[in-house]
Amino acid sequence: MSDMPTGPDIESRMQLLEDRVQLLEDHNEIMRLMHSYGPAVDCGLTDLVAGLWTDNGVYDVDTGRMDGRGQIEAMVRTDPHQGFLRQGCGHVMSPAHITVDGDAAVALCHTQLLLRRPDGHGYQVSRVTANRWELTRTRDGWRVTTRTSRILDGRDEARSIFAGIAGTPI
Repeated sequence: MSDMPTGPDIESRMQLLEDRVQLLEDHNEIMRLMHSYGPAVDCGLTDLVAGLWTDNGVYDVDTGRMDGRGQIEAMVRTDPHQGFLRQGCGHVMSPAHITVDGDAAVALCHTQLLLRRPDGHGYQVSRVTANRWELTRTRDGWRVTTRTSRILDGRDEARSIFAGIAGTPI
């Protein structure tokens, strides 16, 4: 006779394990999606950048709002962004605090825009922002529905993005 548990106890434990594995897979996919933004935008891959969002996704930055993939693609093609590429830039993201609730998720993180110094000697931090990524699970995987980014310049608006961490499990 086997010592392995059977019946409802093993079924509930298996379900708990499956749920935990799914959560880990969701976190991994969300982190991979978020961390593909920097390399894609730093080399001007407009399709890849815009493809991180749903068709009607929103990218709301303190410098302007982009509605839909077309406007996100256009931002990568703008003179300011193309100037960053010519100068040498890096969009660097901190690890994210991710909360998954079924087919929806929220991720909070910092980003820095590093720009190569005009004299060519090193880099400087151009801006540091607070970011809130709202995501949904689609048939093609996780996609961004809204990303809100605000420069951390002392105003409450940027700090309030991180207030969502309060009360959520770590």
